[in-house]
Amino acid sequence: MSQASSTWILAAQCPSRLGTVDVVTRFLKENRCYITEQQSFDDRLSERFFIRTEFRPLDDDFSAETFQAAFAERADEFAMAFELTPPGRRVPVVIMVSKADHCLNDLLYRYRTGQLPIEIRAIVSNHPDLAPLAEWHDIPYHHFPITPETKAEQEAQVWEVIESSGVELVILARYMQVLSSDLCTKLSGRAINIHHSLLPGFKGAKPYHQAYDKGVKLVGATAHYINDDLDEGPIITQGVEPVGHADYPEDLVAKGRDIECLTLARAVALHVERRVFLHARRTVVFDR
Repeated sequence: MSQASSTWILAAQCPSRLGTVDVVTRFLKENRCYITEQQSFDDRLSERFFIRTEFRPLDDDFSAETFQAAFAERADEFAMAFELTPPGRRVPVVIMVSKADHCLNDLLYRYRTGQLPIEIRAIVSNHPDLAPLAEWHDIPYHHFPITPETKAEQEAQVWEVIESSGVELVILARYMQVLSSDLCTKLSGRAINIHHSLLPGFKGAKPYHQAYDKGVKLVGATAHYINDDLDEGPIITQGVEPVGHADYPEDLVAKGRDIECLTLARAVALHVERRVFLHARRTVVFDR
């Protein structure tokens, strides 16, 4: 985890123009804030500028409200949208799962040990299988079965949990249902999905067995924001693992599970640390 647990984070973006870095760094200096980390990127194709800064106030009477009001006046000149995140903030989330438990287990462990600055307020599933796991962690578990005929009703129940929990992020930790266009729109920019990435692409049942039959040499996973195009939302991060002729289908499945866990956890960490900027159908990611 970055030192963001002890520093403030200022994340901003605006049209490209002279002085974009200066407006941030000069303001921080004038307000006695020491920069501990800074990354920026200027997209010359879209003429859009992105910046993320971690800083530590040197004065004990630092006020977030005063800081934001004063910086807003400077940022307005650059049409700069910004977000200020306080130290140690834990982002409230809901996790959605089906039957596979590997990604959920990994997230729960990282949550319990403090590796991920999140607060899991609920787990939602279309199956009852993982309720004991949620109960052991003392997290509310909502079982909402789904059929083609009850999809709209089920998603209304899911949305009620998301809304009533006051969460900022939804994590689809191997939730094996296609979300409706309506729910995808509601969760735009605040729902992360994980799925396997195999080349060539294999769809349908048992993709790792299909990959074995074709003799693939790499298995991987992709974490992305959801949108209305199935598994084609803006990518946050990807992972890959080599496999060889001695790896059998069950070995590919095991390696796939591991890389899915790591890739999803990394994407969640990048998101909650304000390192990801949505940029049309792409992302700008300031890695750790």
